[in-house]
Amino acid sequence: MTKALRALFLLLAFSLAATAQAAERRKVIVDQDAFEGPGLQPILMLLQDPTVDVLGITIVSGDGWAPEEVAQTLRMLELIGRTEVPVIQGAIHPLINSKARNTAREGQYGALGYRGAWTESWPGDNTMKRAPFHDPKVVPPMEIGLPKIAARPGSAADFLIDMTRKYPGQVTIIAMGPLTNLALAQRLDDDFAGRVKELVMEGGFFGSTSTRDEFATQVAYAPRLSFNHFWDPEASHIVFTSPWQTLTLVTGDSSAPTRAGADLLARATASKRPVARYVARTAQPGFPLWDEVEAAAWLDPTIVTQRGTLAMDVDLMPGANYGALLTWPAGKGPGLGERDVNLIYAIDVPKIEAMFVDLIGR
Repeated sequence: MTKALRALFLLLAFSLAATAQAAERRKVIVDQDAFEGPGLQPILMLLQDPTVDVLGITIVSGDGWAPEEVAQTLRMLELIGRTEVPVIQGAIHPLINSKARNTAREGQYGALGYRGAWTESWPGDNTMKRAPFHDPKVVPPMEIGLPKIAARPGSAADFLIDMTRKYPGQVTIIAMGPLTNLALAQRLDDDFAGRVKELVMEGGFFGSTSTRDEFATQVAYAPRLSFNHFWDPEASHIVFTSPWQTLTLVTGDSSAPTRAGADLLARATASKRPVARYVARTAQPGFPLWDEVEAAAWLDPTIVTQRGTLAMDVDLMPGANYGALLTWPAGKGPGLGERDVNLIYAIDVPKIEAMFVDLIGR
């Protein structure tokens, strides 16, 4: 074999290997209320993993308002050099719930521990720097600067439908915030949920914790009132009763023992590579690894140490439990469309910390 022919053969082999590797990458859409470090860091983990193909990031209001979250996400992608990943704005408001309805509810049943974008002022015991309240469509100045690139035209629901039609049975959706975009997609296309390989969600609290800090107020007094579900209860009900192939919930129990302290962030950002520089610039030490645990549990299921299965839905009755999670033994719900959900109750904390350091530092 001549040198030229051998070189051509090696080039072809490398090309075929690269094509096969690209074809095998796991296809993911991240649906997120991407606001501040805890909302953006888990997206970075998925973007940094070479086995994952992030088809797009769909944005929903929750922790913040969707227009500002879109700007935060676009600016992040600019700073880390990943502007090829599309960002698509989704629902600004819940399907039915509203700030006014929530205020009336709190007046009758007591204040909630966390209100997300509806929070007008933070309680005095809050130690974290939080963005000030503003109107839904306002995008305030950002310390890291406003993005120069724009979101992809169209709605998040349409993007979710289009991608699952293009790749039926191949796309995992990792939903890290309220479920409004997914509910809209399901109502626009009855076959949407059935085309999704797996839906992974985050929220809910099913055990107890000895830690009672500023992040545990909600679960300490109303453990089944999970923000991602009571922000838009009707959307959550639609999602819990849709025919997904696999439905997984990463519970708040699993992230309760975690914390992105100054030491962990220092180790994760020591490489000073683009993602590490971004996190060093934007992260606040002290937040739990809420959605980071969700991303990690999907990336590497071996970090999960305790699982379970329950039939689940959401309470839509007006009252103190509006939006609360409803649960029954697997397969023993009332038969009103609720589905069995795979729950993740606990994870290996050193493993999630090691994964966070590795992926952010790459």
